[in-house]
This record gives sequence, C-alpha cells and structure tokens, in this order.
Amino acid sequence: QVQLVESGGGLVQAGGSLRLSCAASGRTFSRYGMGWFRQGPGKEREVVAAVSWNAGKTYYADSVKGRFTISIDNAKNTVYLQMNSLKPEDTAIYYCAFHSGYGSLQSQDNFGDWGQGTQVTVSS
Repeated sequence: QVQLVESGGGLVQAGGSLRLSCAASGRTFSRYGMGWFRQGPGKEREVVAAVSWNAGKTYYADSVKGRFTISIDNAKNTVYLQMNSLKPEDTAIYYCAFHSGYGSLQSQDNFGDWGQGTQVTVSS
C-alpha cells in the first residue's frame, strides 16, 4: 500500500523558514517524480513545486520561485520542501504526491497517491 506522510508544518512569522518533509512507503521511491501542492483558505489546490524522478527537472510556481526549494533523498524515501522568506499568502495546507510518470510536472492531473497534508501558517 502506497503511503505518503507529510510533516514539518507549523506557525511561523513572515520572513521565517520551514522545511517540510514527505516520507514515502510502499513504492520504489527513486522511480517516480514528486510534487508539493498547497490549498489555502477559500482557494483551489495548486502546484507549488515538483521534481522529476532523477531530479533532472524541476518546476516551481511563479509565486515561490527563489524562495522555495524541492529536493529528494532517495536513500530515505523522502522529498523535502525548503521554504524561506515566507509570506502570509503562503498559509495553506501543504500536500505531497507521486508523479505518474506521464505528462508535465506542472499539472496536478499527473499526480496521485496524496498525503494527508500538513498545515503551514504564516503570521504577519
């Protein structure tokens, strides 16, 4: 059974940093790309960042470029999202998911096996 578990969320002041982790089990991690997504209050879920299975390609939403970094540790079956210079508008539930292996990293439609999410709250 495939399972993704996110952690690392919390409350932080604007300008601060957090590192989210997503631990995977039940699947050969190194063969799949991964993505981070978020859903803010009253908003639709959006792609934040994604990485191909060999880390050769990455995608970042314009709103997080230069502030967030996605990385994979295949030995630990874990994908990370380092978030710096956080803003109140980054407040959301953050989810991770596996890329299907087909299609671009930019579309949520190409991801599945979602985790339960971790809450990130940025105070002004």
